[in-house]
Amino acid sequence: MSQRSGIEYFLKGFSLILTPGLRRFVLVPLAINLVLFSLLFYWLFLQLQDIFAVVESYVPDFLSWITTVLWPLAMLAILIAFSYVFSAVTNWIAAPFNGLLAERLEAHLTGHRFDQGGLGSVLKDIPRTFGREFTKLGYYLPRAIGFLLLLILLPLVGPVLWFLFTAWMMSIQYCDYPYDNHKIPFDHMKSDLRKHKGLTFSFGIIVTAFSMIPVVNLVVMPVAICGATLMFVERFKPR
Repeated sequence: MSQRSGIEYFLKGFSLILTPGLRRFVLVPLAINLVLFSLLFYWLFLQLQDIFAVVESYVPDFLSWITTVLWPLAMLAILIAFSYVFSAVTNWIAAPFNGLLAERLEAHLTGHRFDQGGLGSVLKDIPRTFGREFTKLGYYLPRAIGFLLLLILLPLVGPVLWFLFTAWMMSIQYCDYPYDNHKIPFDHMKSDLRKHKGLTFSFGIIVTAFSMIPVVNLVVMPVAICGATLMFVERFKPR
């Protein structure tokens, strides 16, 4: 059995996304990400312009330099905050492509070919794919509310707990694609991850860290899927 750490699995994903035959499954979601990111960021930029125009109208002349300082800070804050929402939205939009990427990579790693029914099969599978996404959402929301309350009530440890919860959910999100391709129940997948908490959290922590880096977070999704699929094949796949 492989002794790679979760961090190594994620980093390995950067080379796996370049595997011949997989690039189209990486490029299509990436193109969707770039278009959405560009449009939404441009919209946010316009909103900031309006806000700073109002601020400048109230600021005295001797404090006019404040807006020059606030602009880059505001842009950085928006990029970091936006990365969380953006990652969640793009995971939903790209869910069918993500499943295909995990499927093709597993076939490449194992030499076992999945039954390929073409585009019709993919379209037919979309309701089940989104059903699985709703299952993850139902698991996430009540726990997110609880950890959000801890974040507010416990200012010292709350942020740490929230970060660890986010890392756990990142592992859940990306490890689920290869499990779902094999129709393995969601609860079974969670049980496997709990049995290997060190592996699970190290993978989730580095995915979360890279997701917080503006621009880099655009490629985190396919990299994490490839890393999680390799981890599934080497550590979790039923023999």
